Amino acid sequence: MSETAIDHNLPANQPPGDWALLEERRDFLVVAKPERMLSVPGIGPEKQDCLIHRVQMEFPEARIVHRLDWDTSGLLVLARNARAHSFLSKAFAERRVDKTYEALIDAPLEPTEGLIDLPIGKDHERRPRYRIDPETGRPSQTRYRLSEPVDDGIRVVLEPITGRSHQLRVHLLALGRPIQGDSLYHPDAHRHARLMLHAARLVFPDPERPDGPKVEYRCETPF
Repeated sequence: MSETAIDHNLPANQPPGDWALLEERRDFLVVAKPERMLSVPGIGPEKQDCLIHRVQMEFPEARIVHRLDWDTSGLLVLARNARAHSFLSKAFAERRVDKTYEALIDAPLEPTEGLIDLPIGKDHERRPRYRIDPETGRPSQTRYRLSEPVDDGIRVVLEPITGRSHQLRVHLLALGRPIQGDSLYHPDAHRHARLMLHAARLVFPDPERPDGPKVEYRCETPF
């Protein structure tokens, strides 16, 4: 944790299948998204139910700043006005936001910590998958370290430096350790009820105090 961060250390408390409000501030909201919920609406009437629409039922002014995949759970910050949206969007673009995820994999990695630096691009032959693409892929970096073994796998802590679609999932696949429960990338995904990937920590500049300390939020990993 950085010296300037404020650690709220908030646990996940949302009912199954619904979002939870973890912090309500003048300029932003911090929420916990459950797995198997879109962050924003998709194409078609069957994909209109999503986190931002549900939040806007209670907070009509809420604006999306960043996203989590449909099957990833965890922390999101939402802006409450145009100024905060611009401020937070710029902070993400300039990589002044620290994100930490936890995932479960089948076996240990060697070395036990390091940097994955592999470019990612769309897999046009197997949509909606992505793949490592040395020729036309976008630069992508992820720090990782093994945490501890659990009953059915190994916990790994992931810190994305860049923010590409499916980045953590594709990077771990490239190391031969796809995330458990990943229906796109794990050959035995059916063994788990969900994708074992959770956004557990989020640290970002405070739009209410731009020159002050960053704020830090944590959301307990549910697996």
